[in-house]
Amino acid sequence: MEMIIIRHAQPEAQDLGEAGPADPPLSALGVQQAAATAALLATEGVSHVVTSTMLRAIQTGQPLADLLGITPEAIGDLKESDHQRATYTPAEQMDADHEIVKEFLTDPMAMFSDGYEAFRERVRSAFDSIVEANRGGRVAVYCHSMVAAVYLQVLLGHDDPFAVMVDYCGIMRVTASSSGIRTLRSVNETGHLRHLG
Repeated sequence: MEMIIIRHAQPEAQDLGEAGPADPPLSALGVQQAAATAALLATEGVSHVVTSTMLRAIQTGQPLADLLGITPEAIGDLKESDHQRATYTPAEQMDADHEIVKEFLTDPMAMFSDGYEAFRERVRSAFDSIVEANRGGRVAVYCHSMVAAVYLQVLLGHDDPFAVMVDYCGIMRVTASSSGIRTLRSVNETGHLRHLG
């Protein structure tokens, strides 16, 4: 089977304070990115659409599901590494003085709310379960930056979860067998977004 793994589109910033955790919707640009991604993937024989349970991934996957007449499946184990944080700030809006940047420079692993090893295992397990449930299919999986990065780390067998970051609506393609063989076909395809600047 083939997994087409897509990072969500650009979301809005959100600060919920005590009412967190943050779960922002897509920005106006993000809505355009999601539509452009759906237009590309609608021609590729996708048989199933999976999203994380976070709003930005759901809203990114819904346009493709609508075009195909498919009800998306939401999987909690695909949620982002810092899903418990009360604030969300798109990376392009952060500067060197931003709290999250300072935290990352002090301790990069602090961004894994449930701990790095637990996050890595739930991501690996989530993708394995998608493979098992969709033999012979082509599945579009809408998730998050660190989910895609850590799964890429698992596939390549390297030690750094931050070595490769995926852009908004960046596409990664993986051919997967129920025998456990995984073949990485592409990483971070973004040509379908060039017209959006």
